Amino acid sequence: MPQSVMVTGANGHLGNNLAKELATRGYRVRASVRDAGDASKTAHLAQAGITDIVSLDVRDAENFKAVSEGIDILFHCAATYRYYTGSRQADEEMLRDSIDGATAAIHAAHANGIGKVVLTSSAVTQPLVERGGHVVTEEEWRTDLGLPYFRAKTLAEKEAWRLAEELRVKLVTVLPGAIIGPGFLKRTTSTDVIEGIMLGSMKMGTPNTNLPLVDIRDVVSGHVLAAEKECSGRFTIVSDRLPSFLEVAKIMNIIDTTVPATKRNLPDFAMRAAPFFDWLNAKTLGTPRLITRAVVQSFTGKEWTMSNARAKKELGWRQRITLQQSLADTMAGLRALREGSAAAPLTPAAPPAPA
Repeated sequence: MPQSVMVTGANGHLGNNLAKELATRGYRVRASVRDAGDASKTAHLAQAGITDIVSLDVRDAENFKAVSEGIDILFHCAATYRYYTGSRQADEEMLRDSIDGATAAIHAAHANGIGKVVLTSSAVTQPLVERGGHVVTEEEWRTDLGLPYFRAKTLAEKEAWRLAEELRVKLVTVLPGAIIGPGFLKRTTSTDVIEGIMLGSMKMGTPNTNLPLVDIRDVVSGHVLAAEKECSGRFTIVSDRLPSFLEVAKIMNIIDTTVPATKRNLPDFAMRAAPFFDWLNAKTLGTPRLITRAVVQSFTGKEWTMSNARAKKELGWRQRITLQQSLADTMAGLRALREGSAAAPLTPAAPPAPA
């Protein structure tokens, strides 16, 4: 008999693509969204043949238990993903979504005898290091929690592990980097970075750091492997090489020469003014807001060095989508949203020229 699985946050970039891939593989998929009566959140699932769609506020522990009855594997993907929220209240709501959602998932798994929980955490739960520093592994945890999103994901995963051990729930966590690629129904912080570059937010220069980018198709395969393999612990899913902002901007200009060319990194001292220019770009270029003082403090002088080595060794995971293809597909999706399409295209864009 095919296994029954549940995917929370099924209208998000990851949940949407994961639910469809699981259905394609023959799993019986139950998908949760905040409001199953809202066709804008469910039409894409119904079109893919997924009809078992339930309403779930992941912070509602009792409803979480009710809608996850009869499930063999729970994929908990739902969370709020923002570097810039605009208010302290929104920061607190994001924290509650992450922590309360993760603990509700573990309690639901315990109550319903669910065989495995695959929880989507984030690569940001691992630390940034000084430039040229050591390669970070899954054994290391972030201690700088000044950025609300970093705090939310780190505290949520730690609490999930504590509770899973206490209740003897089988838990695996997947730590994806910044997810780009096709198949998104709405913008995310990761696609906002790409859209900002497209609109010219970095034409004067880029932050002197890198991006732990990874394509959605590779993240989906990491989740499926984490569910199907006999494994435990944390698995980082990022691309083999973590490109700099400057490299990303140059590749985007090669893909589409209308994207403003960027030729240099900004000096670290210039980053102090980044929140102001982020505000100014939003006013003049229509770029998404991304940068706060906490972002500057967290990133200046540092870089990401996390590795996908454990996922390769224990899950057999491999990066399949090149950075060039992933960026081309993301850019095509963003154009579709700006032109008023219901969703970013699910099929790849034409392959870009080699970078």
